[in-house]
Amino acid sequence: MTRPVTTASLPATGELRPLFHQLNNQLGIILAHAELLESKATTEAERRRAGQIVTSTLDAMMSVRSLRGLQDRPEDSR
Repeated sequence: MTRPVTTASLPATGELRPLFHQLNNQLGIILAHAELLESKATTEAERRRAGQIVTSTLDAMMSVRSLRGLQDRPEDSR
């Protein structure tokens, strides 16, 4: 059973910042490839599948942004 993540249990901001940056870069690469696939798709099914990847990647990028926002909050507001 996994424990829920709380802001108090997260490492210091400086420790995660490079990981957030790296993850965001990788997600950006996935997004670019998915958008390329979507634009070159020849069938509606291919376009829908590529569109799902685009949407999921954007959702993941927003999750990274939210996590980074939690890290940037002052200690006393966690």
